[in-house]
Amino acid sequence: MGKGGERPPAKDREFDWAEITKHRSPNDAWMTVHNKVYDVSAWHDHPGGDVIFTAAGDDATDSFALFHGAGTSKHLDQFQIGQLDAKSRKQWPAQEEKSESQLEFEKGYRALRRELKRIGMFDSSPLYYSYKMTTTLMLAITSAAIVVANRESATWAAFTLRAVLAPTLLGLFFQQCGWLCHEVLHHQVFANRSVGRAVGYFWGNIAQGFSVAWWTNKHNTHHAVPNVHATGADAQNGDPDIDTMPFLAWSKTMLKLATSGFSHFMVSHQHLFYFPLLAFARFSWLQQSVAYVANLDDTAGRKIKGTEELKPVANEKLELFLLGLHYTWYFAIIAQLPSIAEMLLFFVASNVACGLMLALVFGLGHNGMAVYDAARRPDYWKLQVTTTRNIKQDPLGLVHWFCGGLDYQVEHHLFPTIPRHNLRKTRELCQEFCAKNGVTYHETDFFTGTKEVLVCLKDLAEDFLKEFPAM
Repeated sequence: MGKGGERPPAKDREFDWAEITKHRSPNDAWMTVHNKVYDVSAWHDHPGGDVIFTAAGDDATDSFALFHGAGTSKHLDQFQIGQLDAKSRKQWPAQEEKSESQLEFEKGYRALRRELKRIGMFDSSPLYYSYKMTTTLMLAITSAAIVVANRESATWAAFTLRAVLAPTLLGLFFQQCGWLCHEVLHHQVFANRSVGRAVGYFWGNIAQGFSVAWWTNKHNTHHAVPNVHATGADAQNGDPDIDTMPFLAWSKTMLKLATSGFSHFMVSHQHLFYFPLLAFARFSWLQQSVAYVANLDDTAGRKIKGTEELKPVANEKLELFLLGLHYTWYFAIIAQLPSIAEMLLFFVASNVACGLMLALVFGLGHNGMAVYDAARRPDYWKLQVTTTRNIKQDPLGLVHWFCGGLDYQVEHHLFPTIPRHNLRKTRELCQEFCAKNGVTYHETDFFTGTKEVLVCLKDLAEDFLKEFPAM
């Protein structure tokens, strides 16, 4: 079909799952939404990025409802090519019959979404986000003020303030920018999505140094298929956040990818390398952002597989300019330091602090939880819940502040456009629904969750040494 919607549709034509599941690649992508069949083949102009292809050959009803605004469905008509036949409406894409309990379950969680909408859980508080944005900016201002106020002093106290406190505060600023950018680009804050994207450029490109286009394409795909392997014909259906080889393996399937001496060494000791790798994660993300927007090399992720075409980046020149602004103000602070050695120390310390604080929260969200192959993943709701870990709250609310709402990771994944300040109430209703329907809901404290991640890595390393002794 090409670029989706270019062929005149025959909307009354009926298809079964046997036909739909043949169209599972980005260049040949069919999907269903509310029993209507759509052809979105090669539609790389999709505003949310290539996340759309994670539903190729599958039912996208729930992911579509959760990611899109109320008026978006009108844009689907140009892509419709038919309808799902009556028999297939009660089947999985694997053509197995759904039980009555599963059909009731689907009705139930769709009803829960409507109830959350009714009681205002999707409504944002301007006062709350004004407070969050102001206090977050104060972290960077305070860091800069510490550097300037102590730049001429040669005392150990002044050095400690410049070399430890100031870069740590700036690293914390970068981390908190990440949460704000995350919320803004998930359309939790602004009803007008154009306004949201513009504000996202500030908190993403300028403040944090991460490209909005790079982040959107990567993160939306993660949301659609968390902890799902990209394998075989389903290569477009994988979660980029667990694409961590040759450094870390999160399942036995990934162990098979450790085919070099380097990957063998890393995976064998991955539980020991986990925190050192997290410490340098921000350097990698900064590089990926620039590489994606500027298309610096084939690893940047811009090139459409099997072609010489590039995935589109809206406002490409603007993104590069805004990334330049990030490095301008960042290096302006560093330039206030009294020596090259301190400048280098500040640069490394601020980025390492951010990398650890960001990636520690990311790891708690999903690492060590269930991992699925693309072709055998469960329905949308169960996929989100079984691959995700919540973090318990402390009396002072420090966990919630530090994690930026991702302590309620289950609720965020089920309803990604619900603002941070409404997640606690949403959690109560989600827990009630899961308990009623026998769905496992995992919640633990910060330190136990981290231990679970490390135990998972250690167990897989031991499995690797036992099962692949000749490697």
